[in-house]
Amino acid sequence: MFGKGLEKKHVKCACGAVDIEVLGEPIAAAACHCDDCQEGWGRVEALEGAAPVLGAAGGSEYAMYRKDRVQCVKGEELLQDYRLKPTSPTRRVVATCCNTGMFLDFQKGHWFSMLRTRFEGAVPKLDVRIQTQFLPEGAVDPGDVPSYRTYSKRFVVKLLAARVAMMFSR
Repeated sequence: MFGKGLEKKHVKCACGAVDIEVLGEPIAAAACHCDDCQEGWGRVEALEGAAPVLGAAGGSEYAMYRKDRVQCVKGEELLQDYRLKPTSPTRRVVATCCNTGMFLDFQKGHWFSMLRTRFEGAVPKLDVRIQTQFLPEGAVDPGDVPSYRTYSKRFVVKLLAARVAMMFSR
């Protein structure tokens, strides 16, 4: 049974045709300011009727969940991948019904980065800003959470710990 005993949250597109269920607490909630996120989500935002993804400081805010704790419960056929290059291991997934950005999947990783703006109800609290070396010209770090030019050690440790936990949960 999927996620027995874990709190369920829903990540939905703007029109409600796509519903993704996530279980438990996220590994981390981070705003990524890397140039790939800015370019990739910028392309998605340019789609007709697309909702904004990038914040004022150029970051995309994610709640990161283990892949074994994410399941599409409605509208999976409406999800489409967008990649910067055909060979890119990173895909940005969009609900084609309303051109809503939903999540990022670094396919070599063990997590999905769900866009915080798509959560129904309570949104996981932002923990950290990463890759701030790529802040757009003129953008100011809001200073609301700890910020790192690259990745913090704590952030990397959380990802590794989630991988280990996932290996032992099978």
